[in-house]
Amino acid sequence: MKPNYRRCISCRQILPKEKLWRIVKVHPDQKIVLDSGMGRSAYLCPTRDCLQKASQKRRLERSLKAKVPQQIYQRLEARLESQNLIASQQRN
Repeated sequence: MKPNYRRCISCRQILPKEKLWRIVKVHPDQKIVLDSGMGRSAYLCPTRDCLQKASQKRRLERSLKAKVPQQIYQRLEARLESQNLIASQQRN
């Protein structure tokens, strides 16, 4: 089966869809959610740099054409922290 590729909205790098975070504006209620749902999607590399650029330059909001609640950025930051914690535990 052919892999699906998507582009990160921050660094513009093309990667397999599974390696990116998916942020979705769900229809019809226009709610912003992570990972699931039908609607307009934006993809983001799971790195601190891409997350900061997306937040500072409002790239998620422009891509989704909607206001992105601060909670979404906080949840992505928490994911990043947990990924870093797991990676550091695996190295030890």
